[in-house]
This record gives sequence, structure tokens and C-alpha cells, in this order.
Amino acid sequence: MITVEVSNLTKIYESSYKKRRITALTNFNLSVEEGTVFGLLGPNGAGKTTLVKVLLGIVHPTLGSAKILGQNINNYEIRKRVGYLPENHKFPPYLNGEDVLRYVGKLSGCTNDEINSRIDGLLKLVKMEKWKKTKVKKYSKGMMQRLGLAQALINNPDLIFLDEPTDGVDPIGRKEIRDILLNLKKEGKTIFINSHLLSEVELISDRVAILNNGLLIKEGTVEDLTTNKETYSIKLTDDIDKLWFEDNFKDFHLGNITANSFEVKVSDEKELNLLIDELRKAGKNIKEIVPVKTSLEDMFISLINESDKKKTNE
Repeated sequence: MITVEVSNLTKIYESSYKKRRITALTNFNLSVEEGTVFGLLGPNGAGKTTLVKVLLGIVHPTLGSAKILGQNINNYEIRKRVGYLPENHKFPPYLNGEDVLRYVGKLSGCTNDEINSRIDGLLKLVKMEKWKKTKVKKYSKGMMQRLGLAQALINNPDLIFLDEPTDGVDPIGRKEIRDILLNLKKEGKTIFINSHLLSEVELISDRVAILNNGLLIKEGTVEDLTTNKETYSIKLTDDIDKLWFEDNFKDFHLGNITANSFEVKVSDEKELNLLIDELRKAGKNIKEIVPVKTSLEDMFISLINESDKKKTNE
């Protein structure tokens, strides 16, 4: 089942002041499978928040359509099955942790029995049970983030939107939140993450989409996006004489030559196999050949720079 489906979505903000028009999203298409973790990435002003607001029915699209959980986003009833953690969320400072969950639960349409049965479990899940009766005004940023995650789950949603879920949380807390999200995924829930912490997204996302200037510039699995299919790392069983190696394999694009390994950039698999043949002719035994991976952050920066340069040249 497709949990989030966006078709040819365009959102233009218009202002009578100086007759300004800002295009936040342009002909945007996206689909998110049920029971997956999806990461939405992009620099500030890319259109990420606008997309989430459209999906939540907070703002209306200019053109195109969108569905969540198989229903048109105009169907407000479907939002009872959605959880949301906004960025920089605020709770009334005079409420305690339990009060916040009870308040949000009522807003989500939960019954008193449902709320009462879930509060203690959720506070324990995010390790906030000790602060159940402590007023929010005494919470740290990390504690607020943990409570924010708990309130996003109070209605036992099938689809969860999380905007910067680990912002302000220490490394141990980030690991705990990642584990919670992965367990929610195992339960069949779909998690849609909007974050600038690319290393966090890389660790848990099944697929990611990269936005820039309102355009979808790349979408796929983390594995697909971080694997450089043209560059391979080759490890040999014997040591390498660097000068001999560079002289005898000068027709290939070699790099990062170490004692017993090197990288090579090839145009296709045919060239890779040609290199393998040449290595065997030279009596070299191959221990392993693996595609070279870049980090999601490196790939992200490269794509954004390329997109910006393209827009400048238009």
C-alpha cells in the first residue's frame, strides 16, 4: 500500500505586497510505501516544510493532488490516524508531561480510556516516566523533544510525520529515538522524517528524497544514492609496488593506492573486467572488489551544489 502519494504538486505563495510570488514546490511527485522510514532532505527554503504542511492539510496546494493512507488530504477524518512532531514545538509551560499527552490525545479524538491506557507506556518508551508530574517549564530541550515524540504517538497513528525528531538530543538519546522509530516500523507504521541531520537519516531511512528550490532532484534508497557505481575499491593478497603499478596500469584511472589496495574509476563493467584480466595476467591475486560508497552528506552537498549551479546558468 502507498501511504503517501503526491502527484504533480505545485504550491505558490502570493502576496499583494509588491505583488510577490514565491514558488515553494514545482510539479512535485512522490510516493512512500507503507511500513517504511522515509527521509525528506533539503537546505533551508527548499520546500520541505511546505510539503509536510500540504500533506497535513495546513496549507492548500495550488495545483496537483495528494493522498495519505489512501485518502485525499481534504478528508480531515484521516488525520486521526496521523501523528505529528513539528519543529520547535511549544507546550503550555504550566502543564506537566501527563497533562500534555492528555491534552493532545483529546485533540486527536482519543477517548479517556485510550488516553489513560497509553500515557504511562509512552512516557516509559521515551524515558520520561520520572518527569510525568514535572511542569514543562522545567524541561530541557532534549526532554521536550522526547515528550514531543510521545505526543505524536498518543493516538496510535499509522503515519507519523517527524520534523527534526532528534534536534537538541544528546548522542545516547538519538540512538534511543532511532531504536524507537525502527520498532515502530516493525509494527507496520510509516514514518516520514524531515531532518537536516543527514547522518541520522542515513542510519534508519529506507528511502530518501532530496529537495532544492521546490524541485525533487533525487529520490531512492540510501544504498542507491551513496554507492558510486563507477568507482571500485580493489584489495589484493600481495603488496603493491606503487611505481610499478602506476606504470603498468597507466591506461586505467587509479587512485588511493596503498600497500595492498587501490581505487579505480571505470566507465562500465566491461572496463572493470578488463582491469581484472590485466591483474591476473600480472600474477596478482584479488581478495575483494567492492563499490566505493560516499556518505549521504557528501552526496547531498554534491547534488545541491550541482542543482544551484544549474539554476544560476538558466
